[in-house]
Amino acid sequence: MGERKISFAEGEFYHVYNRGNSKQVIFHTAGDYQRFLRLLYLSNSNFSFKIEYLERSDFTFERGEPLVAIGAYCLMPNHFHILLTPCVDGGVSKFMQKVSTGYSMYFNSRHDRTGSLFEGKFKARWVDSDTYLKYLFAYIHLNPIKLIDSTWKE
Repeated sequence: MGERKISFAEGEFYHVYNRGNSKQVIFHTAGDYQRFLRLLYLSNSNFSFKIEYLERSDFTFERGEPLVAIGAYCLMPNHFHILLTPCVDGGVSKFMQKVSTGYSMYFNSRHDRTGSLFEGKFKARWVDSDTYLKYLFAYIHLNPIKLIDSTWKE
């Protein structure tokens, strides 16, 4: 496996994304979306979390220091986008490893399947300008509209 071509610097913005293997759907039910959202919260800590924390209705336990700051996110049926900033060295990779592994294990168990859920390692792009940052905020927030009306841009 090759090294990631991007290095993550604290205080910089990054567009992180991935999609289902062979473009397959990775969110089938409302419960799938909820599990991913809970993982975004629980995985964003330098502490490990217990699997039973995912079932709790409150999140009042000690979480430690955040790994990343999430600026925006979007969950689509077969992919996701996250705009984030690392808070600690190695934060992005650790956060994404926890989210991806946790969700893949849940999804495979819940939907009685095996194998890789995602299309390889997550992809990341450095947000190198204010123009790109503004574009990404709009892109991530407007992405779900195409589920309602695929021709909305026209």
